[in-house]
Amino acid sequence: MAELTHFDGTGAAHMVDVSDKAVTDRVAVAEAHVKMRPETLEKVVEGTAKKGDVLGVARLAGIMGAKKCADLIPLCHPLPITKVSVELEPDNNLPGVRITATVKTTGQTGVEMEALTAASTAALTVYDMLKAVEKSMEIGGLRVILKDGGKSGRYEAGA
Repeated sequence: MAELTHFDGTGAAHMVDVSDKAVTDRVAVAEAHVKMRPETLEKVVEGTAKKGDVLGVARLAGIMGAKKCADLIPLCHPLPITKVSVELEPDNNLPGVRITATVKTTGQTGVEMEALTAASTAALTVYDMLKAVEKSMEIGGLRVILKDGGKSGRYEAGA
């Protein structure tokens, strides 16, 4: 089992020293979903939610979330993010919205937390935009589905 790297020899929390790590291209992809009633999803698809463009606003919020990750998660390094994309897809089978966030950088540490923050911020924004219509929406499925780069190499969920 891997060691927990955010604790020093005495058990105190600390930011990991990445200064000796190689600078490599890194990418992470995270996903989440927001389940809702079919009639709520219909408002998203038709663009009739009272607060406006649910998917567009949530996409921007996800991008902003990735950029603010180090401000929110105490031991995350501030990173020079080179790409953030947040895709939101209506899914009638859920029913709801599926979210996929991709974050890239070239650096000494990965961007998994930034991808997770982007996906969760987008999901929370979907909830915020629609809560007047449905308070019972459910946010779930938040996870890293791909991580690549660095010493630990590639991880793919289910692989």
